[in-house]
Amino acid sequence: QVQLVESGGGLVQAGGSLRLSCAASGRTFSSNAMAWFRQAPGKEREVVAAISWSGVTRYYADSVKGRFTISRDNAKNTVYLQMNSLRPEDTAVYYCAATAGHTIVVETSEVDYWGQGTQVSVSS
Repeated sequence: QVQLVESGGGLVQAGGSLRLSCAASGRTFSSNAMAWFRQAPGKEREVVAAISWSGVTRYYADSVKGRFTISRDNAKNTVYLQMNSLRPEDTAVYYCAATAGHTIVVETSEVDYWGQGTQVSVSS
């Protein structure tokens, strides 16, 4: 079992930055691929960024490439999402996700564990 707790969300003006953190508990964190998803009102949950257990392989949605950076610290059981140049369309609830069965996770169907979510709101 892996429990995930996100933090770092909030309200920011367009062009600003936020860093999300996801603290994981459980003995297998370092072997889990991790990802950040987001869900805006009335829209489906979508992957934002993903990272393999080693940190070597990373994936970014086209909409965030060059602005967001995913990283992980296996010694601290934590995964991060640095978000720069935020836009109003980035407004959503952001969820941390983990999988034990895939090298990298980009589909909701591949997720084994979800965090409770943290709200990110970007004003224009």
